[in-house]
Amino acid sequence: MLSKLTAVSIGLLLMLGCRSFPATQTPHKRYEFTHRQMGTLFRIILYTSDSTKATLAAELAFNRIDQLNDILSDYKEDSELSRLSISSGTGKKIKVSDDLWQVLQQSVALSQQTNGAFDITVGPYVQLWRRASRQQQLPSEEALQKASQSVGYQYIRFYPDEQMVEITRPGMRLDAGGVGKGYAVDEAMKILQQQGIQSALVDGGGNILVSKAPPGKKGWQVELSSSAGNISVELQQTAVATSGDLYQHIELDGKRYSHILDPRTGLGLTNQIMVTILARDGITADLYSTAVSVLGPQHGLALVERTKHAAAIIAEKTNDTIQTWQSRRMRKLVK
Repeated sequence: MLSKLTAVSIGLLLMLGCRSFPATQTPHKRYEFTHRQMGTLFRIILYTSDSTKATLAAELAFNRIDQLNDILSDYKEDSELSRLSISSGTGKKIKVSDDLWQVLQQSVALSQQTNGAFDITVGPYVQLWRRASRQQQLPSEEALQKASQSVGYQYIRFYPDEQMVEITRPGMRLDAGGVGKGYAVDEAMKILQQQGIQSALVDGGGNILVSKAPPGKKGWQVELSSSAGNISVELQQTAVATSGDLYQHIELDGKRYSHILDPRTGLGLTNQIMVTILARDGITADLYSTAVSVLGPQHGLALVERTKHAAAIIAEKTNDTIQTWQSRRMRKLVK
């Protein structure tokens, strides 16, 4: 998929700060670092008493994100993802890294749960819509039909004993845009924790993961915008991801199309929808925010309600009216 909205553009504000400490405690300071990767700006906020420790931890976390970009990018011809795509239809089984294995496994599992509302093999459609955006011309029905022959998660075969993957259909192209940033924030947080950072936030273009609360706080205070105004939630060890076409869309032939594609049709979504997902990890939140956008409010909420620890807010605009839905767990979190 194309890149998601940033936290600012979706109206998601992080209210951060720390209180004073008793004299017997070593004060933890707030440090913030940024790094551009995966077509977006990654941001790390962390608390520690040592500036050298803070800088090293952030540097190592950003290095991990760089490594994942080399694995998961569909723009880089030499990425592991691209090399696997090139092998499609050759009958070859390809040994893959732990990272790519995890991303593919979780992506295909969600595809199976949603009957293809999320599909990591959507790359041929993504290429068509990137061209459509540049040329300001809708993909033809013929082009969409041709691309559809190279899309389908069911053509990915896993060989767990060998950690090998075969893509059985020729011309397939994997696209990790709907999962890569979520996985990256998870892995960056692991690095921070390995470096002894107890309280941190990692933000990758609107895919956010928080660990333990900032010093003197009960949690990370997060405000989510909805049609009814700001909704405040206090979070620890939780991921947040938002998808929607509020700012990322194109208009062709007088019709508005989202940057989010429905893998079942190859078309950009035409309903104006914004989905915010809370989950235990970034990869789940990222995957679900895309899938729920495609499924729509009714089926999307049903998916969230069936998923342990997940919560959602869905806002959909029809004409001049915005309607908002909240999952059961989200209603419990709302203050």
